[in-house]
Amino acid sequence: MKNTALTHVHEKLGAKMVPFAGYNMPVQYEGVNAEHETVRNGVGVFDVSHMGEFLLTGENALALIQKVTSNDASVLEIGRAQYSCLPNDKGGIVDDLIVYRIKEEQYLLVVNASNIDKDWNWISSHNDLGVEMRNLSDDYSLLAIQGPKAVEAMQSLTTVDLSAIKYYHFEVGPFAGIEHVIISATGYTGSGGFEIYCKNSEVEQLWNKVFEAGAAFGIKPIGLAARDTLRLEMGFCLYGNDINDTTSPLEAGLGWITKFTKDFVNSENLKKQKEAGVSRKLVGFEMIDRGIPRHDYEIVDADGNNIGVVTSGTQAPSLGKAIGMGYVTTEFAAVDSEIFILIRDKKVKAQVVKMPFYKK
Repeated sequence: MKNTALTHVHEKLGAKMVPFAGYNMPVQYEGVNAEHETVRNGVGVFDVSHMGEFLLTGENALALIQKVTSNDASVLEIGRAQYSCLPNDKGGIVDDLIVYRIKEEQYLLVVNASNIDKDWNWISSHNDLGVEMRNLSDDYSLLAIQGPKAVEAMQSLTTVDLSAIKYYHFEVGPFAGIEHVIISATGYTGSGGFEIYCKNSEVEQLWNKVFEAGAAFGIKPIGLAARDTLRLEMGFCLYGNDINDTTSPLEAGLGWITKFTKDFVNSENLKKQKEAGVSRKLVGFEMIDRGIPRHDYEIVDADGNNIGVVTSGTQAPSLGKAIGMGYVTTEFAAVDSEIFILIRDKKVKAQVVKMPFYKK
């Protein structure tokens, strides 16, 4: 199992450590609900250094990205980021990722930790364009500083005007005494904030300064368990749960990042699927009766016929109710549809709702 450059810091803080995507990661510190509320109402810090980073450079870097991703990266200006996915050639998804345009002919791709090798091999297999590819995953760290107080708490650490960085934009500048740090207004919580990319050798200094600057704002370290409840309240897909090698971006509600204005891997088949219509859709649902839905629980209709499967579920701390996401046949995908989750062989009533579940 790999460690991040901050593993010893988490252990010293008394974090509960678990294996996650091949890394030894902090799952919680003081408890999921408390950490969740810290991010929703204040500011918290996640060590997400297990994520992968690939640097693509050269005159054909954009052409390669256009070929392997579903979104249209040609609209990216320097300082902009874009959510996208890597379609496979069988109708599913290799991974979801964020594409950053760093320079005129240079892009950074940020991929999921569990898929680093798979994604690298997949993109490399399509690189017949002479694009220089560098896998920076083992050399870089990533902190997600999230919450409504993030801007105010972190402004003393940089000359960059944090309040001026729009959502899915980034700046490269000084931060916490370190030059050339990527300060990105992205995150997976729905509560605002930044993701900070730096070298492994710099991250402990950065972590310490972040906690000094944030002390007056009640800043706390946050584990992966709260990251999961926060993203689920926003209806954000988690690779391996809600999307995978067998789920199409159109079924997953990711039509908005699937642009048929260009050719990309499997675009012809996905275009046909869009025209024909999908037979199942990823939906959000709230439990009406008592019970917590979990990954892989069966979804049935009133007569007990299988209509789908739960992909993610939890008791949502900000909502005080149980919520979930799952694939259902299209006839049950409309908002307000009544569905049932099989929990210990018992049908438990739920209702399809519009996502995100959490609204500020």
